[in-house]
Amino acid sequence: MCKNFFKVMQDEFEMSMMGELKFFLGIQINQGEKGTYIHQSKYTKELLKKFNMDDCKPMNTPMHPTSSLGKSEDEGKVDQKLYRDPRESHLTAVKRIFRYLKETTNLGLIYKKSKDYGLVGLCDADYA
Repeated sequence: MCKNFFKVMQDEFEMSMMGELKFFLGIQINQGEKGTYIHQSKYTKELLKKFNMDDCKPMNTPMHPTSSLGKSEDEGKVDQKLYRDPRESHLTAVKRIFRYLKETTNLGLIYKKSKDYGLVGLCDADYA
């Protein structure tokens, strides 16, 4: 089935077969016997390093539940070269998100192999 698909695609588009897919648009792909695991561990680590946050303290949540972002004139402005939004609360929120990314670097999605090719989606949201 894969060979037939490749032949049909090659007839329609200019392409080549380069082996098993490992990286695509910053996404890492690991294929195994049980399924396919996709994640962005490498990209996240590079992002944290780029902004000197690779040694930051990890956080369990991306934002504090009572946080509110606005454009209050009372707040201090930040250096435009460091962060585009001019308010300190926004920069603090971005740093918290980076700390959350530090905690969740190894999280990803796994697509388990099955015979019926069904896709099942699960969500853990209570909208509280």
